Amino acid sequence: MFLRALEIIFFFYFLSHIPISLMIDLQPLFPVHLYPSKLKNLLHWYAAEFKDPMMMAPPVWFKSFVFCEALVQLPFFPIAAYAFMKGGCKWIRTPAIIYSVHVATTLIPILSHILFNDFTLATHPGPQTLQERLTLVSIYAPYLIIPIMILFTMLFSSTYNSTSTKGNASSKSKKLR
Repeated sequence: MFLRALEIIFFFYFLSHIPISLMIDLQPLFPVHLYPSKLKNLLHWYAAEFKDPMMMAPPVWFKSFVFCEALVQLPFFPIAAYAFMKGGCKWIRTPAIIYSVHVATTLIPILSHILFNDFTLATHPGPQTLQERLTLVSIYAPYLIIPIMILFTMLFSSTYNSTSTKGNASSKSKKLR
């Protein structure tokens, strides 16, 4: 029951990530004219409201993470959404481990940048107060927390991390021959 609840959370995480990536996250990679004004306005509102200058004038290192999101993560989102909607798909284990480690690793420098960077000279307003920094961290935090939950589920759930006794018996018999 608990595992199924996690799978549903993972399903919605991946499903919701598809439009968020396409409409918002990938905007810094592509020319401005490719996006309709409503989506550009949404990005500008988000960046101003939550003081996220990385989305308006991304540093090169941040742009490289967005590039990885477009090239590696985005194609994985519908596959993962399907696997977790269906539930118990053992084949998703290795790709989910790779995804979760990759995303968690990228979130460490992003969160560090938000918490410790001096944004006073930034072209676009960045967080200045601790409250503003924590608010922006709270926007990015689910993209660290959920991948860690996915990683632990893939590593420690008997559903995703089990080897069949039949497979073990046949490999043992092969070794004895």
